[in-house]
Amino acid sequence: MSPDEPVLLRRDEDGIAWLTLNRPAQRNALSSALLTALQQQVDAIARDRTVKVVVIAANGPGFCSGHDLREMRANPGRQAYEAAFAHSAQLMLALTRLKQPVIARVHGIAAAAGCQLVATCDLVVASREARFAVNGVNLGLFCSTPMVALTRAVGRKPAMEMLMTGDLIDAERAQAIGLVNRVVAAERLDDEVTALARQIAAKLTLAVAIGKEAFYRQAELGLEAAYAYTTEVMAKNMAARATEEGVDAFLEKRPPRWDEG
Repeated sequence: MSPDEPVLLRRDEDGIAWLTLNRPAQRNALSSALLTALQQQVDAIARDRTVKVVVIAANGPGFCSGHDLREMRANPGRQAYEAAFAHSAQLMLALTRLKQPVIARVHGIAAAAGCQLVATCDLVVASREARFAVNGVNLGLFCSTPMVALTRAVGRKPAMEMLMTGDLIDAERAQAIGLVNRVVAAERLDDEVTALARQIAAKLTLAVAIGKEAFYRQAELGLEAAYAYTTEVMAKNMAARATEEGVDAFLEKRPPRWDEG
């Protein structure tokens, strides 16, 4: 790979933005440059009304090996470490707050912060060859920041086991604990991701954006507060002109004529 090769690639097609991690020799470790490139693209997509869905993929044999530890050790010190982990946390928050749904396309190993990236994405499609781990504990570095996304994606017991053992789990186990939505043969991975992305992209953009924000906000609330909040959200959604058209179309047994301009 040429030193001039971009660390992140972007391709837009049919309202889907494909972001591809492009540090294959480093197993797509999250260097400062790669985190910055991802943040810049997420910020740009947030302003781009033509993008309906985002897919995060990767080149090379692995999906993402985690933080670039070689880069971090080249600039040691607590202040530098805090800055690096904060940089990553900022990206994870931006992905969660992004109005467009984000799908992870995982073909190989996703470890440590790479597993955090997977857990942060709204949906995950993995090949049967994919493997997942939060393996920092094997180096004496507990995966505390990856733990934030992991424990919000899977149950406490499987999350704790992954964090304490550092073991790799296969795609079927990841699906069983809720980290992965779909597992397919490697040769079907792109088709499955594309089909899912297109299915979501065909929905009313307003409803999807409202729903994603509400999904994460209500999850952090108590039961009564969650119902109060989502009652307001649904009323606002229902009153939108495009939603009224969708409901009327359903009642009249015809396709909706949405104007998303």
